Amino acid sequence: MKAIKFRLIVMNFLIFAVWGAYLTSMGSYLANAGLGAKIGWFYSIQGIVSLFMPALMGIVADKRIPANRLLGICHGIAAICMAITGYIGMTYGKDVTFAQLFIPYTISVAFYMPTIALGNSVSFTALTQAGLDTVKAFPPIRVFGTIGFIISMLLVNFIKANGVSFQMTYNQFFVSAIWGIILAVYAFTLPTCPVNRNQGKTSFVDAMGLRAFNLFKDKKMCLFFIFSMLLGVSLQITNGYANPFISSFAANPDFQNLFFTKNANLLISLSQLSETLCILLIPFFLRKFGIKKVMLIAMFAWVLRFGFFGLGNTGSGVWLLILSCIVYGVAFDFFNISGSLFVEKETDENIRSSAQGVFMMMTNGFGATIGTLSAQAIVNAFTHYQEVDGIGYTVGNAANSWSTVWYIFAAFALVVAVTFAIVFKYKHNPEAEK
Repeated sequence: MKAIKFRLIVMNFLIFAVWGAYLTSMGSYLANAGLGAKIGWFYSIQGIVSLFMPALMGIVADKRIPANRLLGICHGIAAICMAITGYIGMTYGKDVTFAQLFIPYTISVAFYMPTIALGNSVSFTALTQAGLDTVKAFPPIRVFGTIGFIISMLLVNFIKANGVSFQMTYNQFFVSAIWGIILAVYAFTLPTCPVNRNQGKTSFVDAMGLRAFNLFKDKKMCLFFIFSMLLGVSLQITNGYANPFISSFAANPDFQNLFFTKNANLLISLSQLSETLCILLIPFFLRKFGIKKVMLIAMFAWVLRFGFFGLGNTGSGVWLLILSCIVYGVAFDFFNISGSLFVEKETDENIRSSAQGVFMMMTNGFGATIGTLSAQAIVNAFTHYQEVDGIGYTVGNAANSWSTVWYIFAAFALVVAVTFAIVFKYKHNPEAEK
């Protein structure tokens, strides 16, 4: 049992290390490369591909290729394309165009995004085969995914080339590619997951694994997926804009030389540190309060996440930015991890990989796409590009304009939370969770 837990720990570490290398810092690189107005597109494409790729790969994992092997294939393709993205950025510098970066990057994330759901399926299958309770055993394993994300973030923050941090350059893509190649090889050593190759005559729906979409006929699951989408709107906003926001204080002489202004990724990594603690709290909160209250806690945490950003700065107000990072763990994990566990327990084992793909589609697909494109329009309306000492930043058009951006996001999260509290009906049964 310890051996399988360790192997899953390594897998989760690598999956999120791949993402952590660029997810929170890519916005600053794009701003520095003169593509600040296009940041939303680079983050929204993660949502667009999540509309179909996780569900499609989930179907393949359920019906054709074992999830662990498919995980390796996807990461191999994603890593190669991410390395190409870095090479293009290195070759063209500030003359790089949107299309040059966007095409290989899009292919990379198209094959990366399904691996989160695939990783969950591999974990749940291996733990079940070992006779372990997934609700108890999975969160401590998933913690190491967050640790991998943090370590990758910090590497990108502190490693420099020609005196410039990787978080401001294309080098972050190379770091991601290296992690991806390691995982692509490692995935093939994991225990083989079963596939359901039904030899009898089946319908097209069954053959393609589309039965998971019947979950929308269940009112409880339908509402769960709808609110998952609405909450998913918030998921990528701070990933895309927190680093450019914090780094933009360098354009203000009063904040230019402050520690956290220069180390935005380090400050943001506190969000992931908070995640490691919050993941461990999930089993207790789910058993004590149930999925509805846990998701409500997550929604109100998003209100605070955005609100504290609106109030803070890298000087005397840095404590507000730190508070924002602390509540992020609750906002992200109490929704994302609890949601995947809820789907695991509420669906039939024959469609679980597909159902996880549908959950991913609604959150990181529809939700994140709507969220990042809306955020891009809002940020572009209230900020502009400015170069300081050869580095490009996205700065406010007027006093407190970045604050206005964060307050708009906080107001949206508040409306979603209140609506969810009224509409979603779910009777929690603590005895059934024991």
